[in-house]
Amino acid sequence: MTPAPDAPSRLMTAVGAVDDAVDRWFEPLRGRPAADAAARAVSVVGDHGYLWTVVALWRGRRSGPARRAAVRALGVAGFSSLAVNTVIKRTVGRPRPDTTDLALSDAGVPVRRPTSSSFPSGHTLAAFCSAAVLSRPGHRAGNAGLYAAAAAIGASRIHLRDHHASDVLGGVVIGTALGLVVRALR
Repeated sequence: MTPAPDAPSRLMTAVGAVDDAVDRWFEPLRGRPAADAAARAVSVVGDHGYLWTVVALWRGRRSGPARRAAVRALGVAGFSSLAVNTVIKRTVGRPRPDTTDLALSDAGVPVRRPTSSSFPSGHTLAAFCSAAVLSRPGHRAGNAGLYAAAAAIGASRIHLRDHHASDVLGGVVIGTALGLVVRALR
């Protein structure tokens, strides 16, 4: 008689099933030049905090307290998300999705292929951390824009098959929580 799988095995099986289902949702879009170019462009904009630097520069375009707050927010979000992401990736060591059958068009900007482990999505973690730190009370439209951009970055990582959906979800949860803690501490 085969022993019943333990709880962690069942959990990983369920996570794998969800990851596979989400990957299948993205599959009809892959290979379409417009979708592939958009995913590449969004992923590149999310790389190394380029988008969040532009947001902080816009917020700090005038000297004074707003500039200092924007620069401080960007620096704290960048360093904290990098540190947390690095520690978790080294601890978890999850393999990246298989890309042997990935068929993307050549449309759009080139995207560097990641070499670190897969969990969590660092792009997504940094994006949601930055969105939380840069969001401002009472600015619903601007805050919605920040979080929509962060969500697009996460979706691009799944489209390009750089991450499993659960890696992106982990980046959302960890990045948002980290950003809210950082924002409360500054």
